[in-house]
Amino acid sequence: MSLSPSRFSCRGRTAVAAFCAALLLAAGAWATPAPASVHAPAAEETAALPAPFARWQSSMDAFAAADKAGLPQAGGVLFVGSSTIRLWTDLREDFRQLPVVINRGFGGSTMADCNYFVKRLVLQYRPRQVIVYAGDNDLAEGRSPAQVLESLRSFAGTVRGELPDTRISYVSIKPSPLRSALLPQIREANGLIADYLRGVPGTDYIDIFSPMMAADGQPRAELFGPDRLHMNAAGYGLWQSAIRPYLQEAEGRGTRMQADAVPALAPPAAAVQGLVAGSRP
Repeated sequence: MSLSPSRFSCRGRTAVAAFCAALLLAAGAWATPAPASVHAPAAEETAALPAPFARWQSSMDAFAAADKAGLPQAGGVLFVGSSTIRLWTDLREDFRQLPVVINRGFGGSTMADCNYFVKRLVLQYRPRQVIVYAGDNDLAEGRSPAQVLESLRSFAGTVRGELPDTRISYVSIKPSPLRSALLPQIREANGLIADYLRGVPGTDYIDIFSPMMAADGQPRAELFGPDRLHMNAAGYGLWQSAIRPYLQEAEGRGTRMQADAVPALAPPAAAVQGLVAGSRP
């Protein structure tokens, strides 16, 4: 059946109009960004931590809230690491000669965790010295001594790259009765780290392993609480005495003793015995 010109024109105009409308819609879709909810993660999602580190979200949020309430002054001495640091509730009092003492310990953390969070935990505070204790939990989770060293190496490299004048002082992995089976790995990790730090200017290796070992080659149980993992007041008293000589005063006149030139430090026996026993809260 033949079509009249007028009828054909009508259909042609309709087809052209539909085609043009489709082009306009396509052009609009191309030029207009898709809703954020469809093509981009929400702000709170982008801020979320990746799976291996998500367990520390509440700790990082707590640090952020504390900073919002009052950001510590730059140029202080920052302690960072695992529960041994977090549970040091008298840290500021024990080192009250320092004008600024910052505690950024988060319980159960590893040296790998400290390395991952180094920007949040260290760099933003611009400290003049960082005291770091971690590695104990790495070994307990199955990492090798070489992996602990690599995490520390990366941590130190990041700190030194951003804060070249900041001193880095590593406290050796402690021997605890609960983890006596790990003593060979602890000794190996401590040895690797001590050797590494001897070749890095502006660093210290603080040996607390030696003074925490008894004459029978086992950890000194009297330095630990009931869980045989975390220290009691006597243990923290020993740490205070061991760390104090390595601290830098505000004017930079503090002692800077390299690990290979200094014997292991321990408080006098009478001083340790005089400390009140019992685990920290």
